[in-house]
Amino acid sequence: MVEVSVNRFRANIKSFVDQALSDHSVIRVKRRAGKDFIVLSAEDWEREQETLYVLQNSSLSSQIVESLKTHSVGSGYTPTKKELDEIHSI
Repeated sequence: MVEVSVNRFRANIKSFVDQALSDHSVIRVKRRAGKDFIVLSAEDWEREQETLYVLQNSSLSSQIVESLKTHSVGSGYTPTKKELDEIHSI
């Protein structure tokens, strides 16, 4: 995580936004007389939200654990070529 003062962030906002977008950096902007805030790309924020959803969903977590078990012994579901093509086109 990159930490900068609000004055430095304000003076270089474009370069910090570009850095957050290209490097997936999280920028913590520190304020003397207020609470700090974070700058990150929308893509990274959405990814974090998906991760939180998975971690908070016990049913989904159980499905993932079961899938890992079946995968490790080679007894899991094998998609058809059509299904794989569809998945790869997303």
